[in-house]
Amino acid sequence: MKPRLQVTKSFLPPKEEFFSLLGACWENAQLTNNGPLLTGLEASLNSYLKAKHSICMSNGTVAIEAAIEALGLKDCEIITTPFSFVATLDAIILKKCTPVFADIDPQTLCIDPQKIEEKITPRSKAILAVHVFGNLCDVEAIERIAKKHSLFVIYDAAHSFGSFRDGASVFRYGDISTCSFHATKVFHTAEGGACFTGDDALAKKLRGYRSFGLNENMPEAVGTNAKMSELHAALGLCNLKYLGDILNKRRAATALYDAQLPRLKKPLYRHEEVRNYAYYPVIFKSEEQLLDVTAALNGEEIYPRRYFYPSLNTVPFLDKKQNCPVSEDIARRILCLPLSVETTEAEVHAVTSIINKKV
Repeated sequence: MKPRLQVTKSFLPPKEEFFSLLGACWENAQLTNNGPLLTGLEASLNSYLKAKHSICMSNGTVAIEAAIEALGLKDCEIITTPFSFVATLDAIILKKCTPVFADIDPQTLCIDPQKIEEKITPRSKAILAVHVFGNLCDVEAIERIAKKHSLFVIYDAAHSFGSFRDGASVFRYGDISTCSFHATKVFHTAEGGACFTGDDALAKKLRGYRSFGLNENMPEAVGTNAKMSELHAALGLCNLKYLGDILNKRRAATALYDAQLPRLKKPLYRHEEVRNYAYYPVIFKSEEQLLDVTAALNGEEIYPRRYFYPSLNTVPFLDKKQNCPVSEDIARRILCLPLSVETTEAEVHAVTSIINKKV
């Protein structure tokens, strides 16, 4: 049987490096509760990302929830994108806020700032935008809109670790940026996530929220248990050392795909220096063509994935349907091809040769 080629494969550091860090856990018997590995990871993230506050969480979804809570968003509308993973929407609903969808730019696939302003009402309190596939939103336009209408800005930057602009991480934008450290991401801790902010008061609220709302062991606000364990932090510390090599190898595989798929449409990246090569999305002429290509790839044990399908404004658990024709159209036609730090030239050729026969 041919080896299975999945849409991604998690990077793993040398086992001996990971086990060496775990030795500290056995020595001090501290596995969680903001131990030395967790605080070490946060300090390393601050240094690498040029961030003021990195607050690690148990996953990326709860990081968005924490951001909503820290900003005091309750019983209000949050304007967001319909083109994202469902976790973005889940966090809004779980925090008892109302999602209002602004359609996306057909070129960048990020939320369209012009569509944001059309959706603002007296109940609007925040914009939750997504840097889709690590592609930076039009942050300047979003900031202007937010200031004009006194709105908070949260960036779901789950896809954006390793994306830099002007020498600093894209996590510096917005009141709070969040990230996922899930095993499928460019940088991961197996399970995990983080919030990033330059605001001291917000950082304090975020740290309290992840630890039951406690401040010096006294309940101060509503919170939850969103702490990252020492075991996950150890994996993060190991993986961070290899990020440069990871990005270089993903960049090389992306260049191979670009050279071999000249006829397929891809998202337009507004700032090339921002890219972290987290995904390789291609947009087909029709959903029928996408399904035909997918079936042909699956027949050779190659498994791409439909990110992000369906468009979130169409999911069945929403009380009110909202029209977002651009997102709905793109969601039906976009497919992410296999890409990881281990992607080889032969694998890229195997994938692209099948696609080129179909398009």
